[in-house]
Formats: sequence, C-alpha cells, structure tokens
Amino acid sequence: MIDLVLSVCMAASPTTCKEEHLYYESRGTLAQCMMLSSPYVAEWAGNHQDWTVKSWTCAWPEDRKQGI
Repeated sequence: MIDLVLSVCMAASPTTCKEEHLYYESRGTLAQCMMLSSPYVAEWAGNHQDWTVKSWTCAWPEDRKQGI
C-alpha cells in the first residue's frame, strides 16, 4: 500500500486547507508513485470540485513505516 497525500484548499476559501489521504495497492517505489499518481489526483479533483489540489506526495502508510 502507498499513501498518496494531497494538500487541498477550498476553491471558495483558499486559506481553508487540509490533507487528504488516498491509499492504493502498489508494488513500486515512492518515486514511481509520484510518476504514476497524476490520474489519481485528477480523479479526486474531478470528484471534489469544491476543492483545489495544491500539491501531493507519496509516502508509506504509518503502519508500514513502523514495520507492522
């Protein structure tokens, strides 16, 4: 699993921001995640039109970081 972390802000109130986490199955590296993540970001943005994606990154979920 990889955690795709989106930084998003409300379109009507750009100072109202939050993080969204999208988890998906991947056997690749974090760098590969970044190269392949654009369609997932675009899909999320299309389904959440009140929000604007400012940036995103890939990370290992917390349980994987801790070796659980």
